[in-house]
Amino acid sequence: MLSPAPFRDRYQAGKILGETLRTLVSDPEAIVLALPRGGVPVGFEVARALHAGLDIFLVRKLGVPGHEELAMGAIASGGIRVLNQDLVRNLGISETMIDRAILREKLEIERRERLYRQGRPPLPVTGKLAILVDDGLATGATMTAAAMALREERPKQLIVAVPVGSREACQDLEKHADRVICAATPEPFYAVGAWYDDFSQTGDEEVRDLLARAAQARVP
Repeated sequence: MLSPAPFRDRYQAGKILGETLRTLVSDPEAIVLALPRGGVPVGFEVARALHAGLDIFLVRKLGVPGHEELAMGAIASGGIRVLNQDLVRNLGISETMIDRAILREKLEIERRERLYRQGRPPLPVTGKLAILVDDGLATGATMTAAAMALREERPKQLIVAVPVGSREACQDLEKHADRVICAATPEPFYAVGAWYDDFSQTGDEEVRDLLARAAQARVP
């Protein structure tokens, strides 16, 4: 039988995570980067707690042609790309094949950014404290790709923060971030959704609304 869920919903989880981060982060220029869609309500509350900027960070896996379930890399917001060079070399994947995969996923990222940002430019990350946020970590594969990609933008410091995650995933992320904050690491883990009373899907409209509210809150 499952233990009681520690979070009512993503907003409460974000408030709890935000309170944890407030004791660790005092940088007035910190930027919270949420992974859509479920990470955005969490990131919204974290940004409020830290009085920080909120933006999205989109990541798309680059699948091996013909075996798309196998990732040869990832592409992220800003055109950042990370490739597993050993895999590319061992499988003999050509630059043309890589370019096609990148173009396809880049177009999807740009479509989603237009949908969510509504004309607002992305917040600059270079030289800033960047906090990558999601609603939880199961395997940690998406967050790992995001962290590796975000490194390419040269943030001053990179923190990965989630309300709940498997102990293994949180430990693995320490190889890719300066600090990993997992508010809860229940054992046995089961799945991220098992630790929320309400884990209903976050909609596109909700993401747009939260980003707009966060942007408006920072207008002098």
